[in-house]
Amino acid sequence: MKNRLKTQLSENRTTFGSWITISHPVVAEFLSTLRFDWFVFDQEHSPLDVDTTQVMIQAIADESITPLARVAWNDQVRIKKALDIGAEGLIIPMVNTAADAEQAVRACRYPPEGIRGCGPSRALVMDPEYLKTANEETLVIIQIESEEAVENVESILTVEGVDAFFLGPVDLSYSFGLRGDLSDSRLQKAIDHVFEVGSRHGLPGGIWQGAGRTIPERVSQGWRMIAVGYDAQYLLEGARTALGRADAGD
Repeated sequence: MKNRLKTQLSENRTTFGSWITISHPVVAEFLSTLRFDWFVFDQEHSPLDVDTTQVMIQAIADESITPLARVAWNDQVRIKKALDIGAEGLIIPMVNTAADAEQAVRACRYPPEGIRGCGPSRALVMDPEYLKTANEETLVIIQIESEEAVENVESILTVEGVDAFFLGPVDLSYSFGLRGDLSDSRLQKAIDHVFEVGSRHGLPGGIWQGAGRTIPERVSQGWRMIAVGYDAQYLLEGARTALGRADAGD
């Protein structure tokens, strides 16, 4: 396996991706005709399970798009199943301490570096060299999305084997008692702090859209994984546009 996204991030390139939440392969197939760098198949907050995710990864039409999965929890079994079906990296939610990060890394790595069980099924069938390259090429992305994680971010982001971090602004806002107010100065200060720590340790950062700022502002700041949105959002926005045109008589 050669992880294209991992290479892009190592070259300090800005990448753009999308969350996938609608459990039908045609969603991944159609969106993969656009110029995305990566997809996140969301097993945490959508109906996607392991079976559906595998079929949707298979439906990606452009091999240059890196398939990632956000597992439902920092759990060894969930992690190995998502990797075995062909996800080339994982986003691990609610990593609040260095111990959480260490657990995530070990679950993503085969022994002796980790504790991942060896039975990669589809991943090995599609790539006979998978077992030789998986430890090095699999992306481990931990999600910072709580006040506790912000307080511990220095120790979290120095855990060996963490490749990148992803900032979850909405959950973080709720953790601060802000209930989705992404413009609040306290939240923005926390986001900037996480980014500064990550940059200091050479870790690329990901963020959901602009998280209270514009996407171009986040690109200029140096965030390297920008999620531009998710499938259901595009569907609704397209429908609203079509209805608006109909109302206007176009």
